[in-house]
Amino acid sequence: MTYVWVEIVMLANLARQPAHGYELRHRVEQDLGTALSNNSLYPTLRRFTEAGAVTRSAQPQRGRPTRHVYEITPVGVEMLHDMLAELPDELASDDAEFMARLAHFDRLTPAERAAILDARCRALLCRRGRLQELLTTVEPASWARIVLDEALARSHAEERWIATLRSRAALPLED
Repeated sequence: MTYVWVEIVMLANLARQPAHGYELRHRVEQDLGTALSNNSLYPTLRRFTEAGAVTRSAQPQRGRPTRHVYEITPVGVEMLHDMLAELPDELASDDAEFMARLAHFDRLTPAERAAILDARCRALLCRRGRLQELLTTVEPASWARIVLDEALARSHAEERWIATLRSRAALPLED
């Protein structure tokens, strides 16, 4: 399954510069710090091509197979914006989904940024409620308690961090 954040990172990379498949995979892996399989990359590029979000052009190479270069289209730029600007509640608790959008806040309006931060805060509030409920079911000296306490502390820390991001997110788009 391809997650929306993988598609966001792929389109954002193509928005910076066209690339052939191997080059795009390498750049996406650098951005993510994790491996991206060809089973994720090429089916996604095929869907983007079929949707008119990217173009694929053949680039002959001497003594080697033809290389295909992918370039984002205006439809792809619009698609990227739409994916960035929307963080459904069912994805808002996923760290990678949130961070992929946050990394590209420069492409969003202040109102769109605020909506993303609000969705993440709702997810964190829900997570905190679940964690606090679970805390009542574990032994105080258990390893499970240590894990739950840490998860709760991380949730609180992220809420504080998001509060600091709000003022910067409220600034107008930079040209």
